Amino acid sequence: MENYFDVQFTLQQVNAISNLGLALIGDGVYELLCRTYLCAAGDHTVKNLHKDTVNLVKAPTQAVFADKIKPFLTEEETDFFRRGKNAHTHAAPKSATKAEYAKATGLETLFGALYLLGRKERLNELFNLMMKEDA
Repeated sequence: MENYFDVQFTLQQVNAISNLGLALIGDGVYELLCRTYLCAAGDHTVKNLHKDTVNLVKAPTQAVFADKIKPFLTEEETDFFRRGKNAHTHAAPKSATKAEYAKATGLETLFGALYLLGRKERLNELFNLMMKEDA
């Protein structure tokens, strides 16, 4: 039985997945990290957990976080981010500009690739950088 919580694709397998396929996986990974982060804070009601999660996962917030971690990305990570940022998406949500949506898709693509490559420690490092007040 495959353990989908602990996957480790090869780089070749990850590169065979479309940009938007990686973004789809990364969206789920990113949202789970956000929900876990908020639950770990321990001071949220269920209503506030949902509201605060929505605030963290919306494209404009993801775009800010993408800019925040960009200087810390390796060349390979930057390539994954660029793949997602340049993906041909059909529409951006009303709450985001096309540029914000592109950065958010880049961030999700990066997170999807890192997850599938089994690089959980690196995912955690980048996520903690995003949540850090002074980074």
